[in-house]
Amino acid sequence: MLRRYDGEARVLAGGQSLVPMMNFRLAAPAAIVDLNRVAGLAYIEEEAGVVCIGAMTRQRTLEFSPLVAERLPLLREAIGWIGHLPTRTRGTIGGSLANADPAAELPMVLQALDGEVVARGPEAERRIAAADLFEAPLTTSLAPDEVLAEVRLPAMRATAGCAIEEFARRHGDFAIAAIAAVLVPEGDGKVSARLATAGIGPVPVRLREAEAILEQRGLAADAIAAAAAKAAELVEPLTDNNASADFRRHLTAVLTRRAVTAAAQRLG
Repeated sequence: MLRRYDGEARVLAGGQSLVPMMNFRLAAPAAIVDLNRVAGLAYIEEEAGVVCIGAMTRQRTLEFSPLVAERLPLLREAIGWIGHLPTRTRGTIGGSLANADPAAELPMVLQALDGEVVARGPEAERRIAAADLFEAPLTTSLAPDEVLAEVRLPAMRATAGCAIEEFARRHGDFAIAAIAAVLVPEGDGKVSARLATAGIGPVPVRLREAEAILEQRGLAADAIAAAAAKAAELVEPLTDNNASADFRRHLTAVLTRRAVTAAAQRLG
């Protein structure tokens, strides 16, 4: 059906982004392809250390999943930052990722956990890494005739510590800036670190040079401060009606320091 409309159709998942965009005439698709009755696209299961989540799985289901709470605590925390109860009840994990709003929390989680998505088209299936999925605001590398079918996230180690720090005008609003931090102890005081953004630039990104500071210098206060300062240097912040680029850069440093400090306190 997507191929029939030659890129002019849109897929309907939870509708929490598409329907408002249509109401405001920001989107006017030639056709809507509704996935809500495709039961096989909603599931949560673990396979060889990877948590596989069907794209139509509701965010509210993820919020209360024992498997997500145990194996993906960062995802569980991120769900709590998303919108409000009605939003999470209808919204889906695949819909949020395919919509690629730069201020959304779930693309940030996909980056922080080094996950991937499964895309299915008329002839083939392929996997797209987090780093290759997001190309620009509201734009992904999905082909016009592909559907995001599954999200694959490596299960986090039980000893890992994670945290999300976010700044928004009101609870439930999209993030003006957010940072996700994941720390994994590697012995001898060393950690592996992952830091990812939301709301700051045109796409969510990993802050790899800031991660390297933590991996080389540990989690002392001066090392965390240096990583936070490097994070602020690495981002390419946007200016819009919500915040200036300078303010977003400032928030990057503040939120990175807070997120890393909170994640360090949760290390197993």
